[in-house]
Amino acid sequence: MQSFEGKTAVVTGAASGIGLALAERFAAARMQVVLADIQQDALDRAVRTLEERQHRVIGVVTNTMVKESIEALAERAIAEFGKVHVLCNNAGVATAADPSLGVWEIPDKDWQWVMGVNFWGVLYGLQAFVPHMLAHGEEGHIVNTASLAGLMPGGGPYGVSKHGVLVLSEGLHRDLKLRNAKIGASVLCPGFVNTQIFDAERNRPTELATGAASAAAFREVGRAMLAQGKPPAEIAETVFTSVAQDRFYILPHPSWDGTVRARVEHVLSRGAPLTMDFEDLARRRAAGEQL
Repeated sequence: MQSFEGKTAVVTGAASGIGLALAERFAAARMQVVLADIQQDALDRAVRTLEERQHRVIGVVTNTMVKESIEALAERAIAEFGKVHVLCNNAGVATAADPSLGVWEIPDKDWQWVMGVNFWGVLYGLQAFVPHMLAHGEEGHIVNTASLAGLMPGGGPYGVSKHGVLVLSEGLHRDLKLRNAKIGASVLCPGFVNTQIFDAERNRPTELATGAASAAAFREVGRAMLAQGKPPAEIAETVFTSVAQDRFYILPHPSWDGTVRARVEHVLSRGAPLTMDFEDLARRRAAGEQL
């Protein structure tokens, strides 16, 4: 996709973090931007900030776990701006479950919440927007936010959801090519970014709450690691460049390439699965490695 000015971008999870940075970057390219988020007050602040800079934006409260909510988002975006050209399925959450739990011991409510936002939210976004983007026939691009967790070992809800987004995105890319569509596709796999994802519990549906106090310590570890991560604006710039270059895999943390490569080689060696836990990440952070 080479032309951005006057086109429309839709970004979910746009009230903070990577989503807000993406919205700001697309707005800076003189695009119309639809910011979608579940948190009304944060969304209102983000929209006001962009409007004060004279950008053409709207905010739509959206629960990406609910298909009808994303369908309503698509209807509102099309009604307001006519055509959608860029879709960023970016909304994501992470639990801070006790890593000593086996995958069979993780509460169903954790699986339902994380998979609902991180995987089903992406799928619902594709179902709601791709037919429209194909129908108007103009160039466009779709970016699905996965994670380096989608390329590494790990069996908890977050890692499983991000592996799913990666494979779903690869299928999307294939299917668009088979249809000779003018729509490109990318999957974003960042490492640690300075966001509030470990505070996502604030938006967790009450019916899916677990009340697990044991997770608090692990959430603090996660926050500390994220604070050492890259700024969201840097990730957004990498995404923007990748969209312009029609690059599918977006890996903005090259310091992790060796870990990803080792994992793939280990798979080919038919060995037992590698492990990657908080303790290992903490050692890397202590050694001064940029995460």
